[in-house]
Formats: sequence, structure tokens, C-alpha cells
Amino acid sequence: MMRYYDTNIENVKLRETKEEDAALIFSFIKELAEYEKMTNDVIATEETIRESVFNNNRAEAVIIELDEKPIGFALYFYNFSTFIGRSGLYLEDLFIRKEYRGRGIGREVFKFLAKRALEQGCKRMEWACLDWNEPSIKFYKSLGAIPMDEWTVYRLTEDKIEQLAINN
Repeated sequence: MMRYYDTNIENVKLRETKEEDAALIFSFIKELAEYEKMTNDVIATEETIRESVFNNNRAEAVIIELDEKPIGFALYFYNFSTFIGRSGLYLEDLFIRKEYRGRGIGREVFKFLAKRALEQGCKRMEWACLDWNEPSIKFYKSLGAIPMDEWTVYRLTEDKIEQLAINN
């Protein structure tokens, strides 16, 4: 049975995902990439989403629905803080189609994620935001989030991981 989560916004619900949602999640990822001007960076496929989220349980996702129509998604996973000695919830992506933004739906998603974090004993919630995304930055600050300006995110891409692993 599919599990739904009520929000404080009429006709807006969050629902758990199932393997059949891999195509929907992937379509939202492509829409998000277009919004972020990063479509060339998407190498994921419907199959890699199915494998990673549903078969290997590397992440969890919820679909945001308005009148039972999908309008967005949130994908998250749990990380770990050695300093705190506890898990944290890391929000990888939150996407709501443009025409539905500014209605408080994002706040409802964050309330859901905060409840999920508390249920799991998490002591932090974290996510990244592009520096140019002023509407999102303003929204995150309205939640009480603080930017971690003293930290820089580093990344090794697949080719660099392979190079590092192979070279002694």
C-alpha cells in the first residue's frame, strides 16, 4: 500500500516512491538540470535511478503531488558526522515545477524531512545550493538555515577516482 504524507496545503501530499517511479524521478532530474543550466552534466538514466534508489537503497525519495498530479520530488540520504557521532539527513535535490513555487510547498517538504530526520535520530540536515540561486538562498535562510561559507565542496569525478585508485 502506498504511503502518503499530508501537508498543511490543501490538495498537496507527499508520497513514498516505488520502483515504477524511477522514470518520473528521472524526468524531474532532467527538469532540475534544465533549471540549473546543467543538462550536459546529467549522465544518470532511468535504470541507474532504479538501481541506486530502489535496488541498492542508496537514497530515498518522495513525490510531491497536487490533486494527485506529480509536481516535484525530493531525494535524500543519510550521512554521518564524526564530530557529532550521529547521522545527518542530506537533501540531494528538491525540485518543484516553476508554476507551483512560492505557495509554501517547499516549506512543507522541509517539515516532512525534518520529521524524518528526527525519527532517524539525525542531528543535522544539510544540502548544497548554487551561488546564483537567490530565491532558494532566501527561502533556506527563512527556514533558519545558515550557509557554511567557510567550507568548500570538493569533488572527484569518475575518471579521477579511477586514476587515483589505479595509480599506486
